[in-house]
Amino acid sequence: MESRFRVLFLIVAIVGLSGCAATKNLFGFGREEAPPPSAEPPGQVIDPQVERREIKEPAIDREDFEVGGYVGVMGIEDFGSNISYGVRLAYHITEGFFVEGTVGQSDGGLTSFEVLSGGARLITDSQRTMTYYNLNLGYNILPGEVFLGEGHAYNTNLYLIAGLGSTDFAGDDRFTVNVGAGYRFLLTDSVALHLDFRDHLFDIDLLGEEKTAHNLEGHLGLTVFF
Repeated sequence: MESRFRVLFLIVAIVGLSGCAATKNLFGFGREEAPPPSAEPPGQVIDPQVERREIKEPAIDREDFEVGGYVGVMGIEDFGSNISYGVRLAYHITEGFFVEGTVGQSDGGLTSFEVLSGGARLITDSQRTMTYYNLNLGYNILPGEVFLGEGHAYNTNLYLIAGLGSTDFAGDDRFTVNVGAGYRFLLTDSVALHLDFRDHLFDIDLLGEEKTAHNLEGHLGLTVFF
């Protein structure tokens, strides 16, 4: 009997404590108050010290015309390689497209047939001078910048070019197609350096059978915008 009273007393005590806790929460007794906000803002973890530097944007001449000259090497098929030179005039239609006219000249040497024949000449010396006139359309495919040293940036353009023209060679005017690519490097806002590779194609039949001759040319040029 005495053990039963002990068990009953424990149950009543547990229920009473639980009820007090519930009643305390119900009527708001013992609620913990939030600490007042701090008057001082939290300190900054990182205090970056960024050194500002002045940047001079490259100025590009807004004129659309470009004129200049070039010198390089041309390999005339069957006639060897020799120095080539010429002038160019370009008009920039948009930032991407431009038209270009070129006039160039090179000289051909002796063919292998003439060398092996011991003196037989297929053409005269004056007819070995090649003069070409081309009208081309170019497209800037990869505009960008080149950084040389600290604080020096230069605008550049990689472009494709192709066109039609006429070539005076071996005593005849020959319809010519030319294709190639070039790299334009702006030294200043109005002066540009060019590196070009072209293939001049025309039909020729000096050796008996007509064929399409590939005349490869690489040249370095300097142009001015105006």
